[in-house]
Amino acid sequence: MYFGHGTTNARDEAAELVFFVARLAHELGSDAYARPLTLVQVARIDALLHRRIAERIPLPYLTHRAFFAGLELYVDERVLVPRSPIAELVLQRFAPWIGGRVRRVLDIGTGSGAIALACAQVFPRARVDAADISASALQVCRRNVRRLGLGKRVSVLRSDYFSAVADRRYDIIVSNPPYVGRAEMRVLPPEYRHEPDLGLASGVDGLDSVRAIFAAARTHLEDQGILVVEVGNTEAALLHAFPRLPFIWPRIAMGGGGVFVLKAKDLDAADLNAEKLRDGRN
Repeated sequence: MYFGHGTTNARDEAAELVFFVARLAHELGSDAYARPLTLVQVARIDALLHRRIAERIPLPYLTHRAFFAGLELYVDERVLVPRSPIAELVLQRFAPWIGGRVRRVLDIGTGSGAIALACAQVFPRARVDAADISASALQVCRRNVRRLGLGKRVSVLRSDYFSAVADRRYDIIVSNPPYVGRAEMRVLPPEYRHEPDLGLASGVDGLDSVRAIFAAARTHLEDQGILVVEVGNTEAALLHAFPRLPFIWPRIAMGGGGVFVLKAKDLDAADLNAEKLRDGRN
């Protein structure tokens, strides 16, 4: 069994399974332990547990719910299960790297809409664009936008990176893009085979999506804006590919890593096109 879709261990995942079936809030904690389960509930827990083990399906795809930055979201196999450590940075309002009023945010590769919706919650006056190339993923995103009542401020865009944002500029561009390299894709645990490859695979070295973001990010960033991207365990490959960029690597207290912050002015200083072409030749 592999645990990495919202939990890191069997106990926490078991708690989510039981609390979901029993319709209990996690905030109850140990106060819920003495509550009896009905025979119907026990049977449903057993059935879901059997599928989780036998089919290696991530639990959020069985319960159709995931939690991200305090939000409960609908998920299914059209989208990745939300689990990015960017959640912690969102809850901190990306401090100290962004100051003043945040008017516009772009989430590239939004999937379920998790990051976009979390940003809309913490920046109540901001307009947020939730962009993804996958039409099926955007169906899930729209469902979550409606569920949270954020349709007036969150726009859902079918976009290949920046293709549908026209000339808009943003205070924050944030992304948890695909970043799994070809070799790593071959050895992923079975749980990941249930997730869309489009949200995982990113070329030979895992950096195709990052290169695409770098190619146009500065054009769409305000002068005091920031770019926030998760690259996971392709961090070393990124540093090798773009040695001139002064990446900031925030410490994630809740665990996880591989998230960088870049300021607009730092993108100005780097010759990204030259580095992109060099890596393309390699």
